[in-house]
Amino acid sequence: MGSSIDLIFKIAGVGILVAVLNAILKHAGKEEQGHIVTLAGLAIVFMWVIQLLATLFEQVKSVFRLY
Repeated sequence: MGSSIDLIFKIAGVGILVAVLNAILKHAGKEEQGHIVTLAGLAIVFMWVIQLLATLFEQVKSVFRLY
């Protein structure tokens, strides 16, 4: 349960950081780099979620003894 809350805080932190960087880059006239930062943040969060889902599927397999 504790790692789920940590993951939520990590995702929120990445979201806040990406939003700030995107606003700064947009204000500086570099919208393309802002889009790249947003995509990079999204990719990082997706990797964390995919790892969490892989762990969930492994636990389900072990519960039902599916090999």
